[in-house]
Amino acid sequence: MENPPGMGPLPARSWAIGDFSREVLRHAAYPFLALSAVWLFASTLHYGWDRGTSVQIFLVGVILYLSALERAIPHRDDWHPSGRELRWYAAYFAFTMVGAVLAQAVVGAVVAAVAGPVLGLVLSVQIPVALLASSLAGYLAHRLAHSHRWLWKVHGIHHVPEKVNVANNGVNHVLDVAFKQGAVQLSLGLLGFSSDCLFAVALFTIVQGYFVHANVDVRLGPFNHVLASPEQHRLHHSADVAEAGHYGVDLSVWDRLFGSFTWRPGRRPLVVGVQDPAAFPGTGSVLAGLLHPWRRPPRTA
Repeated sequence: MENPPGMGPLPARSWAIGDFSREVLRHAAYPFLALSAVWLFASTLHYGWDRGTSVQIFLVGVILYLSALERAIPHRDDWHPSGRELRWYAAYFAFTMVGAVLAQAVVGAVVAAVAGPVLGLVLSVQIPVALLASSLAGYLAHRLAHSHRWLWKVHGIHHVPEKVNVANNGVNHVLDVAFKQGAVQLSLGLLGFSSDCLFAVALFTIVQGYFVHANVDVRLGPFNHVLASPEQHRLHHSADVAEAGHYGVDLSVWDRLFGSFTWRPGRRPLVVGVQDPAAFPGTGSVLAGLLHPWRRPPRTA
């Protein structure tokens, strides 16, 4: 099919698979992803693999795996990214990586100066405590980014796309990434968790961060009340702020506790994006997006 005049490449079509295969994938997709993280964690510790390399390879693997699932069992066919959008997303992804490096550098210096001794807890206790702590820090930072005027100008860049998929998970302002990751890393560093524990948290964060953004028809059922899911995160991206909520992207327990849990079975957003699209530059205007937090709003007559 030819592209309409003036339009970029059309999004790729979904793969045609049978109903049985689709049902198997819907139920096995997340368990396979979670178990792969557990396997990598255990193997890296057992064989002494380089953890930084393991994290980087795992990140690429998760993106490729979820991108394939988006073609096999998409939530919405019209949410597939076009070639033009992928180029925009790639540019933003680079800035996301820069933000993560900046946050790590600053937090590393702070923790080295003020952190206490490593916790003397066994790893099986450290990991769930660290997951709760990192999730709470991420939840609070994310919620603040939606309520503080200037932070919303930074974070709102992520909400501009009118689709939710794995590729545009990386559409972030560099300062937004530095702020949120800095809050999480600082909380973990100051509490003194071991390097093994931090490695486990990093893998879980990768799994959840990209899984919740995936355009996949996967449903967790009752586990939605413990784990964040694509079903919830699509609502978070809703243009209707009354149903948006769901600031947790790894665990959903804090949304339950603090009253921002709005998901119920079958609930879907009608439209995703920002409530006032004119208030933000388009995703394709990458430089304008990076400068947006310092732009003054236009004067009204």
